[in-house]
Amino acid sequence: MSLDKQFEQAQADTKTLTKRPSDTQLLDLYAFFKQGTEGDNTTSKPGMFDIKGQFKWNAWKDKAGLSKEDAKQKYVDLVNGLLETHK
Repeated sequence: MSLDKQFEQAQADTKTLTKRPSDTQLLDLYAFFKQGTEGDNTTSKPGMFDIKGQFKWNAWKDKAGLSKEDAKQKYVDLVNGLLETHK
């Protein structure tokens, strides 16, 4: 199966998790997804009162330089790991 198909399947698989992943895992899912679909974060940092937005922005910014393909693979790997422990 191609990486893009695996990536799409992993997105669908996240909806089947029965236990909530940790905050760190959720941030990694978000960051790998954004890096895999949009590339490096070039958006402006959220304001100081948007704590959740800042965490998400920083998580994505930390993935800077990671290729879209590598980010998609890491997303797929993370989801597969979650499927083993959170179902």
